[in-house]
Amino acid sequence: MAIKVAVAGAGGRMGGQVVKSILESDDMELVTGFDPGGVEEEIAPGVKISSPDEMENVLKEVKPDVFVDFTNATAAVENVKVASRNKVKLVVGTTGFSEEQLKEMENAIKSNVPAIISPNFSIGVNVFWKLIAEAARHLQAYLYHVEIIEMHHSHKKDAPSGTAVKAAEIISDYIGGKTVFVYGRQGITGERTDAEIGIHAVRAGDIVGDHIVLYAGKGERLEITHRAHSREAFAQGVIKAIEWINEKEKSGIYSMDEMMKELEQG
Repeated sequence: MAIKVAVAGAGGRMGGQVVKSILESDDMELVTGFDPGGVEEEIAPGVKISSPDEMENVLKEVKPDVFVDFTNATAAVENVKVASRNKVKLVVGTTGFSEEQLKEMENAIKSNVPAIISPNFSIGVNVFWKLIAEAARHLQAYLYHVEIIEMHHSHKKDAPSGTAVKAAEIISDYIGGKTVFVYGRQGITGERTDAEIGIHAVRAGDIVGDHIVLYAGKGERLEITHRAHSREAFAQGVIKAIEWINEKEKSGIYSMDEMMKELEQG
């Protein structure tokens, strides 16, 4: 039986790509979409984009198995609450959450539904995170400065990207003392300290998403890079996440790392 999927942010760049991938899947059925900019428009024959204000009623009517969210942090928190109380499993790729918003979502999800939340659903990015962790592990005994550069299209509203922030958190966990995140630099800043991880955001043109982690020591530097050529890279991971979370029965928040480990083990 096909997995019934609802998509919030269906009119957006990433949400639209997810919609396209669901429609191309033989194992999934798109049952509804939500977007404030496309009320009552059809995204597939007989499938409408409804207003988020109608979400509660629509979910009760179409009864999706999985709810996918690619909106903004404020909207996503409310969407997660609605989906959770209607017992719809969750795949959340929205970024830019505050600690308070993450806690709100956690409270809504626990004991209600299984959910997979990630700042990036690209399989390549998730391997990228493993690579930078491994590099940090090997370099922790030496003095290397760490800088992170991320680049995205001019329409991206949050900065730095969730992927860059997670990269900084991973490195901080592996290299003791790297606890100060510096977001860009301006003016007379003085010498950088060994505790800093620099994070820099570029917004230009139609860049889909580039992330570079730079480890700079004396006489050498190591760069680990991931470049997304299209949003299809992220959508493929979302499709896999939909399939995986649909099989989960235990409520709680899961990660892409947990999904990938389980799939690797067969």
